[in-house]
Amino acid sequence: MSRIEAPRDETTGNLLDRLLAGLPADAVLTDPDVTVSYATDMASFCPAGTPAVVVLPRTVEEVQHVLRTATELRVPVVPQGARTGLSGGANATEGCVVLSLVRMDRILEIDPVNRIAVVEPGVINADLSRAVAEHGLSYPPDPSSWEMCTIGGNIGTASGGLCCVKYGVTAEYVLGLDVVLADGRLMSTGRRTAKGVAGYDLTRLFVGSEGSLGIVVRAVLALRPKPPEQLVLAAEFPSAGAACDAVCRIMAGGHVPSLLELMDRTTVKAVNDLARMGLPESTEALLLAAFDTPDPAADLAAVGALCEAAGATQVVPAEDAAESELLLQARRLSLTALEAVKGTTMIDDVCVPRSRLGDMLGGVERIAAKYGLTIGVCAHAGDGNTHPTVCFDAADPDEARRARASFDEIMALGLELGGTITGEHGVGVLKKEWLARELGPVGLEMQRAVKRAFDPLDILNPGKLF
Repeated sequence: MSRIEAPRDETTGNLLDRLLAGLPADAVLTDPDVTVSYATDMASFCPAGTPAVVVLPRTVEEVQHVLRTATELRVPVVPQGARTGLSGGANATEGCVVLSLVRMDRILEIDPVNRIAVVEPGVINADLSRAVAEHGLSYPPDPSSWEMCTIGGNIGTASGGLCCVKYGVTAEYVLGLDVVLADGRLMSTGRRTAKGVAGYDLTRLFVGSEGSLGIVVRAVLALRPKPPEQLVLAAEFPSAGAACDAVCRIMAGGHVPSLLELMDRTTVKAVNDLARMGLPESTEALLLAAFDTPDPAADLAAVGALCEAAGATQVVPAEDAAESELLLQARRLSLTALEAVKGTTMIDDVCVPRSRLGDMLGGVERIAAKYGLTIGVCAHAGDGNTHPTVCFDAADPDEARRARASFDEIMALGLELGGTITGEHGVGVLKKEWLARELGPVGLEMQRAVKRAFDPLDILNPGKLF
């Protein structure tokens, strides 16, 4: 069905006519067979509505036109990037305008002197990393989906990645933003300078706001000098608790790894089953540590000794960059491999203090046994950010029910351990109830007040977060 042939009632027809007055025809999609593909991100158990239209702008002015039209007609707008999110934050609401920013994909500037990049929201994370590398620079945030996810989506959810233990998360690299507000006005926040404390930090306010306060159309990002090639060490442990003890020893010892990742027994087996990578299935937990220092071999040796003191049964440092990358590829495959176990996954994102990491993994193991489910855990262990992944058959109603119940218990466990319900995936639809529990009534009231100040008509990604 073409765009012209798509069904039009009076409301939809008025919306389309108004949108087409300021947009090229190929930027407005209404074919139901096409628009339905924009209804959801990658999260399970998250309701989604049917979009009235999908718009794919290429310019800031086109985004402004969409927001002005939506405000005038009181139509909700759901911003989207690559839809690799895991919380339903990009799910359509009924009758909304889906505002897909994937065509705004230009790297506008790379400045090696000031160490910044200026990009549009649809730029793919890995493409930016490769582009700045040609200038001897790096953009450190590297979510596991970095070959697919967009910078705009990373900003919307305050994404992290494997290197956060040393280099930090997306929020620490966003210096300034151009944002289209709900009424179509364009606002610039932040700076291009290394320092700046003028006024409230509105830039940070937008990072992690999941498109609920405004639409990011341009970002000024901090860059770092490209680090040396990192070397990786793999350590096998007889228990997840022992691996977590090693993490605590490493961090308490003052070491600064560029990566410190953990895969439990279930995850290791899933990766082997999927990719035949020959990982040691006899292990109960596999810890990967990396250093990108001038002498990474010496750092790995020191960390290897700490792993052995914590009970590691085998410690194997990589000999070169190629072997290191193979180990990292195994970690990057973790979530894909766990999805293959049963066909559907619920990926949790609970972050706890590093000192409680062992308690978190032990609790997840007990929850898996209680509900008779396979739950694999991979983790950014250096941050305490765990990804318990519930594997289940979505076609089995009882198993799906148990999956959802186990997911909730994992979030409750994280809060009990002094943690947070999301370290980098966002709240979206999936964790709305739990956000209220974490913030408390006063915190929730103030967050809603901020939302009203920026979006008094509640048209920007309504139904998310709160």
